[in-house]
Amino acid sequence: MADLAPRRFRLIVFDWDGTLADSTAPIAAAIRAACAAVGRPMPSERDARYVIGLGLADALAHVAPGLTADETRELAAHYRRHYLDREPTIPLFEGVSQLLADLDDGGFLLGVATGKTRAGLDRAIAKNGLAGRFHATRCADEGFPKPHPDMLLALMDRLGAEPRDTLMIGDTTHDLDLARNAGAHALAVSYGAHAPEGLAAREPLATVHSVSELRAWLLTNG
Repeated sequence: MADLAPRRFRLIVFDWDGTLADSTAPIAAAIRAACAAVGRPMPSERDARYVIGLGLADALAHVAPGLTADETRELAAHYRRHYLDREPTIPLFEGVSQLLADLDDGGFLLGVATGKTRAGLDRAIAKNGLAGRFHATRCADEGFPKPHPDMLLALMDRLGAEPRDTLMIGDTTHDLDLARNAGAHALAVSYGAHAPEGLAAREPLATVHSVSELRAWLLTNG
């Protein structure tokens, strides 16, 4: 990205599922299948997509409220089984690997803030050949999950970035709320879990509709 405009952001933090990885449908399917496996009403596709990006405990409490601790553990086990069956087939969105390489080459600090567990993110990074691409990453099981600001604050602290020069990119309102709660800037992508109108209501800097649009936006505004 040698043709970048004068630098606005120092740190760019990506959500993973639905932003870098095309995983919305498999995650929603795993959530719905897990609920059915424990005899709970199957959530709608929309409700299952809504919780993507939250920590697993918060996500399951939303789609299956009122469970006991033992029931929650059983539901979580079913979810993990159904998700892991689907995980090997989940690709990155087309153009993501090159975008990340160009941003890295352009001197940006790159991070990930995700509702995945550390083990899950590490598997995904290794599977997609991105080891060493990110300067720091933060997962839901390492602190407070989205939309609490902990993830982004931890990344900024580790990498020496300020909120004013940090950009959070995500496909859910949870990502945009995370950025707002941490005092950082937010950019929405509409090709993941949440509908564009819900994203726009959070007033991100912009909403882009493809990885190519994301690249163009960063070239102009990054």
